[in-house]
Order: sequence, then structure tokens, then C-alpha cells
Amino acid sequence: MKILSDNRTLRWITLFLVAFAMMTGYFVYDVMSPLETMLENDLGWTSSEYGFFSGSYAFLNVYLLMMFVGGMALDRFGIRITGTTATTLMVLGAFVKFAALQWVSPDATTVVHLPFFGLDGPVKHQVMLAAFGFSIFGVGSEVTGFTVSKCMVKWFTGHELALAMGIQVAMARLGTASALAISKPFAQHFGTPSASVMLGVLLLVIGLIGFLVYSIFDRKLDQQVEAEATDESEKFHFGDLKKILGDAGFWHLTLICLFFYSAVNPFLKFAARMMVTKYGVADDIAGTIVAIVPFGAILLTPIFGHLYDRLRRGTAFILAGATLLTAVHLLFALPIHLGPWFPVVAMILFSIAFSLLPSALWPSVPKIIPQVRLGTAYASIFWLQNMGRAMIPILIGSLLDRATLQATDTTQSVDPATAFLTPMLIFACFGALTILVALSLHRLDRRKGYGIG
Repeated sequence: MKILSDNRTLRWITLFLVAFAMMTGYFVYDVMSPLETMLENDLGWTSSEYGFFSGSYAFLNVYLLMMFVGGMALDRFGIRITGTTATTLMVLGAFVKFAALQWVSPDATTVVHLPFFGLDGPVKHQVMLAAFGFSIFGVGSEVTGFTVSKCMVKWFTGHELALAMGIQVAMARLGTASALAISKPFAQHFGTPSASVMLGVLLLVIGLIGFLVYSIFDRKLDQQVEAEATDESEKFHFGDLKKILGDAGFWHLTLICLFFYSAVNPFLKFAARMMVTKYGVADDIAGTIVAIVPFGAILLTPIFGHLYDRLRRGTAFILAGATLLTAVHLLFALPIHLGPWFPVVAMILFSIAFSLLPSALWPSVPKIIPQVRLGTAYASIFWLQNMGRAMIPILIGSLLDRATLQATDTTQSVDPATAFLTPMLIFACFGALTILVALSLHRLDRRKGYGIG
């Protein structure tokens, strides 16, 4: 008997519905990235405060283990309950962030001694509330992310899974690209950075509605295949966590995710500022140049996903992406000006790397982990990924502030050629670590026969 997931048209409709919800999440995640200079000039934020805010996305996920809670909830209670809760949290968290920027005075401060988080001195109430909202949003966004991944495994296993995941990633990159491209002009038009955040809130509401529509199809599919919720043997049990954590392949994919995204996401948070200060790019187009990365991924990720479905060369894709990423970071680290063309070319190469590795990474997880444990497995991977998201922006913000303070103490201006040297070398090191783990995964795959390729 044919079931809903055998209907090609319906499969792609469900993919669009859940991917759109995730796309709006990526829009809100990156909507503040082009606004760093506006936040510093108009609201008086420091680089350390911006770094703290950027890292706050992962605070609840990392330090309160909300990722594991969400992952086990997904495996225990299913896609519909978990996904609806998560998308609602995204809306609430984004609204709190909007409220902080719109209604809290940037002049109100409190002395905070949190050097571990890059804060030691007066900190704006506005920053703290915005960070709190971003943390709530981060819980919803990450849980939505691996819920969407499990949706695609459920609907596309045996039906071009890598292509489907590639298209989902492409739509996520569309959210990032849109944020990077329009956030700054939109905020300038309305005269406040909160306008761009409010736009994100409205998009998230539409994404929530889309997920609710998806839930109707999901319920029908469960009825046709005797829903997991009615079969206790197929539900996740806490003992399964030991099986996940005891798999070497799982740890290889987790470390690849951690190192790769530690070299990507924090970089994109500060990239617009680097374009302005180091390469002399006009402030109003810096975000557009950075947007080359996700816009390129929109085109390339589905192509690479389709190639992965056909060629089954996952580790080769991962190695190529990690190597190219490392090379681009090393080029950005060079303390010389290579000409106005260089940022554009570098971002094109970055977008290729940004497309290659994820197109193979995410379809490889179901090859190692059974579907009943996927939610917890993705949650574990995303938890370590969020450690990088939490700590690296704080580190980079502190380094940039320290460079500014040192220049002030010596009555010298900050050298734009060297201000980003250390941050870019840090990102390059993460890329190199990704290469090493990918080589180890290749050997492990040949020995255990995961089928990653």
C-alpha cells in the first residue's frame, strides 16, 4: 500500500513547509550581523558586548543542556509536539530581542564581573535582555533544526535524502543571505536596528503557521504507518544514549560539525566589520559581500547533495570543503591588502566550502544512527556545535576590543591589516582540525562499512 511519503509532490510540499520554518530561524539568527557597526555607533555597544550577545544564542543550549532535553523530547514525543514547541520558542525569543532594542535605554547599565563571558565592567541592560531573548530563540532554533532533519529522514529515506537535505540547507542559507543583504538597509530606512528584528519576528510567525500545516500531513502519515507513538518498542529510551555515545562514527561526525561551524558561524558574525575596517568596503554594502556566502550555498548545496546521492563520496566532499575553508581563512589572515576584488573572490570560495561539507555531513548521520535515536543524536551533535557558537564569538570580540585598547594606550590607531590576524588564524586552526578528523573518518568508514564513502 502506498503511503503519503511515496507521493513525490507531497514529499516536496512537506519539505518546503518545514524548511521555510527553518529558513526564518536563520534569518533571525543572522539579522544582527550586518548591524554591528550600527549598534556600536548608535547604541554604544562594545565589541565585547556584541560578542557576548552573539554567543548568548547557545548559552541555554550548552550550559543548561537544553539540546539534550529537546532531542530526547523529539524521540520520545514525536515531531509534531516538539516542532510546534520549538518554533513557538523562536517567536518568543525573537520578540524579547526586539523589545530590548526597541524599548530599553542603551544608557542603563549594570556592573558585571563575568570575564569568562567577556564581560568585566558596566554592561547595558539592553545587551543583557537582548542576549536573554537570543538564548530563548537559540533553544527553539536548534531544536527546530534537528526536528526538521528528522522530518526529512522520515519522508525521504529511499527518496533522494541527500538532495532533500541539500535543498533544506539551501533554503536555510537563503534566510542567512536575506538577513545579511537587507538587514542594514532596512534598519537604516527605519532609523533603528529593531526594525530588522521585528521583520524577523513576523517571518517566524509565518514559519510557525507553516509547521502547523505540515503537522496535518505528518499526523496522516503516522496513521498510515502505525505512528511511533503507539509502538513502545520504537520509542527512544534513556539507555539508547549510551549506544549513541559509544559509536566512533558518531563522534567523528560530531567533531567535524564542531570544528567546521566554529570556523564558519562566528566568522560570519564579524565578517561585515572586517570588510569595512580591513578592506575599506563601504559600510552599506559590506553585508552584501558577506551575503555571497549563503547566496552561493543556495545554488551549490542542492547540486552537491544530488552528487552525493549519486557518487556516495561523503568523506571526499567533507575533506574538500574543510581544505578550501582553511585556505580562505589563511588568505584573510594575510596582513596585506590584495585589492578591492579580493573580498569578493574569497567569499565565493568560502561559499563553495560552505556548501560542500554540509551536503555530505547531515545525510551521513542517518547512515550511522538508527531513526529511533536520530533526535538525540542530532541534539548531541548540535550541543557541541553550540559550544563553539557560545565561546568563539566571545573570544573574537574580546580580541578585537583588546586590539583597540592597546592602540589607544599607545596613542596609535588600530592597524586594520593586523587587527583580524589572530581571529583569522584561530578560524584556520578549526579548519585544519576538521581536515584531520575527516581523514580519520575515511579510515573508520572503510573499516566499519557505514556507507558514507
